[in-house]
Amino acid sequence: MLLDGVGKAAALFPAAFLAHGRFLWLKGHGHKALALSAVPLLAGCDGALSTLAPSGPAARDIAMLWWAMLIGSGLITALVLGLLTAAVRNNGARRSERGWIWGWGLGFTGAVLVVLLGFSLWIGERMLARGDDALRVGAHAAQWEWRFTQPGPDGLPVQTVDTLYIPAGESFDVEITAQDVIHSFWVPQLGGKMDAIPGHQNLHRLRADTPGIYEGLCAEFCGIGHSFMRFTVVAYDPTGPIPDMSADLIPETRP
Repeated sequence: MLLDGVGKAAALFPAAFLAHGRFLWLKGHGHKALALSAVPLLAGCDGALSTLAPSGPAARDIAMLWWAMLIGSGLITALVLGLLTAAVRNNGARRSERGWIWGWGLGFTGAVLVVLLGFSLWIGERMLARGDDALRVGAHAAQWEWRFTQPGPDGLPVQTVDTLYIPAGESFDVEITAQDVIHSFWVPQLGGKMDAIPGHQNLHRLRADTPGIYEGLCAEFCGIGHSFMRFTVVAYDPTGPIPDMSADLIPETRP
């Protein structure tokens, strides 16, 4: 069957073979195809650590970039599958290699990647901290806790453990440092990750649009206690009183 037609190139997969193969594939993998079709529905899932449930401008930009990359990769995947289908159905006919390689293989794919690169650079520039009068708080990582410095009820700076208090609806900069090893500050619903490096200070611009409690964690494996490096960001209404911090205050910094 595969040597049919001496003197000319045979089809890579003859029609009879393809028809039989499709039947066997549907019979043996139909349930997998059904499960795969449900994958897009999973994009609706959200949660405290979901990057697709943004609650701030930086997180929205990251989510938008994620969707753009998904669309771009989908287009390239569709192209590859289309080329594979064309090769299978070619039946030995000669086609212009220049058009396929330069036009689709390089031109189309390169255009998609250039657009995605430019979009990601634009998104990244929008998330940089600015030299303005935004509130500045501190996040100091150590094995195995986070110590935060922020204004207290009387306006004076206080330190808390594993809980950061910030006003909602206002941009704030986090000065991120570390005591021992490299950690990573990440609040998925408010923005991206930023490393905490010993002897170095990184500045991270974030904002919570509405009052609420946002989960954060260390996104860099930092030792056997890495799973304990979780924290909470409490965004309070700036027009009301600052929440009671007494349960989270470090004793030596209590007023």
